[in-house]
Amino acid sequence: MERALALCADYLVLHPGSYRGMSRQEGLQRAAAAIDVATQGLDLEKGNLTILIENTAGAEFSLGSSFEQVAEVVHYLRGVVPVATCLDTCHTHVAGYDIVSEGGYGDTVQQIERTIGISGVRVWHCNDAKAGRGSKLDRHQHIGQGTIGLDPFRRLLNDPRFKHAAFIAETPIDDPGDDLRNVETLKSLVKKQGAA
Repeated sequence: MERALALCADYLVLHPGSYRGMSRQEGLQRAAAAIDVATQGLDLEKGNLTILIENTAGAEFSLGSSFEQVAEVVHYLRGVVPVATCLDTCHTHVAGYDIVSEGGYGDTVQQIERTIGISGVRVWHCNDAKAGRGSKLDRHQHIGQGTIGLDPFRRLLNDPRFKHAAFIAETPIDDPGDDLRNVETLKSLVKKQGAA
């Protein structure tokens, strides 16, 4: 957190962690308490730094695979630190949310609105997935080359409800230039203003 403040970062993205050896509820409370302790003596508001709680794939004892869990950690931290959410497309997909079909995407966005709130999503990590929906396997893939495909990214990137959010490619780099190719693929999916 000190480094993020020193770098004048807008956001610091954190996963909620694990609840191994305790209940999920205790794990969520402990994650929030740990963030609270880690920020003691730091003026995040003055530094314009917001903590973003990122959803997870849901493997084993990990916290944050449901939007409800992410919202709960955010709720605990409100009034303690500036806090919002980062959602990851791969994590969302493999945690079991349908973002691939058009209807499923609509249902998923409604769930985001009911739990986290659309305005609470400040960043999307854009990654395709090597594993299938509900698999809980956090394996990122190049945009359009995994089990999510191109159309869901087109929907997300052009969804006016998320126009306030930043979109960040967090894809693998298997060969030189993969990062640029993934960003260019995402950019190619964005409809130009004034286009039909």
